[in-house]
Amino acid sequence: MLRVGELIRHAVAQLLSRGQISDPSLDAHVITVSRVKMSPDLKLATIYVMPLGGKDEPHVLAALDRHRRYLRGEIAHQINLKFAPEIRFRIDDSFDAVSRIDAILNSEQVKRDLEPSDTDSPKSDASS
Repeated sequence: MLRVGELIRHAVAQLLSRGQISDPSLDAHVITVSRVKMSPDLKLATIYVMPLGGKDEPHVLAALDRHRRYLRGEIAHQINLKFAPEIRFRIDDSFDAVSRIDAILNSEQVKRDLEPSDTDSPKSDASS
């Protein structure tokens, strides 16, 4: 599943980067294909994308959905599978999760907890 997902991710990223799809919504954005999640039977591929800067996400998803049939055919030509998987597009929210974790780690409460205090230092043994 992982290998097929990576092959599909590379194929879709290549199609989008070469500009083989003529659509104003896609031409106006740089789109990152972050991951592809395959169903266990390899008949459904969920492709997670993110437009650069996170702008116009609904328009980008609508444009990709309009060209779903073409993309599926091109994927089938590039990847030798028994069945061409159905594809669906989703916005990748993992970038938001990373931003939230970074904000938490950089918060004052966490920095305060990570600073060494006097009571944390090992006591020197006076008898040595």
